[in-house]
Amino acid sequence: MADNNANPAQTVAVAVIEENKLRQAEETKKNVITGKFFQVKHISGLLSVVSFLFSLPILASVTWLLYMKSYDCEWLFKLPRLQIGISIGLISVFLICNGALFFRTRLPMVGIIVVMVPLIVMFTIGLALIGANNMENRRIPATPLWFKKKIHDDSLWNNIRECIYDTGVCQDLATTTMEFKSYDFSMKKFSLIESGCCRPPAECHMQYVNATFWEKNDNLVNESDSYNADCDSWKNDRDVLCYNCQTCRQGYIRTLQSKWLKLGVFLVCMAVLLISSHLSLFLVTMWELHVS
Repeated sequence: MADNNANPAQTVAVAVIEENKLRQAEETKKNVITGKFFQVKHISGLLSVVSFLFSLPILASVTWLLYMKSYDCEWLFKLPRLQIGISIGLISVFLICNGALFFRTRLPMVGIIVVMVPLIVMFTIGLALIGANNMENRRIPATPLWFKKKIHDDSLWNNIRECIYDTGVCQDLATTTMEFKSYDFSMKKFSLIESGCCRPPAECHMQYVNATFWEKNDNLVNESDSYNADCDSWKNDRDVLCYNCQTCRQGYIRTLQSKWLKLGVFLVCMAVLLISSHLSLFLVTMWELHVS
């Protein structure tokens, strides 16, 4: 009789113990899921902040493009129009990227697609500006091939030459180096325009008198030296100097190229950073939605 009475009590005790174990297991599982959720939430929040910080240099670049002093005579290439167009595009990229951060948990798939399209376009434009795009052609403004085409346009160069003269680059150089000796002048750092347009090429071996007057010395020219047509183009006339020289054209074009090359490198770097951060945020967001 005692054994029969004890069996129900033992059964109830075992059932209670098993129920407690199940509750503990469920609570442990809930705690693990909750911990993972907060961990994922923390990571997604951190990536959102990083993505926002990566977008801030875009606004700085817009300010640089819109308010920086354009290079002399750049308007003849109609590049300021391109400058304004790229600025508007960058503002759009900034707004889209940060709008996607706001809607990332509601429409993650739509958000990542909307973000990737302008970023890929931005990356492609950057590659074209630095001359690394195989699809680059002479019709795309501000690319290296486009500049090479423009440098051989004589009608355009005549206008640029007059514009460079009107800016007084060589006149300012002559004024600032009026008391310079030959050694002082040779040690001075020149801009590309000053070096190409305001003084004869070094291959001509001319003797320095002042910034705008050089004496030819044929005795210094070696027979092995290749002929440079710019030596004949140089004139000791402040209205002529080396404005007709190829070195002047190349110096001016390289001055413009340096600006657009920097912009191209910036666009490529920012596109890579933003694509990486938004893709990482998308994956973490999907993980967060799965855990929750």
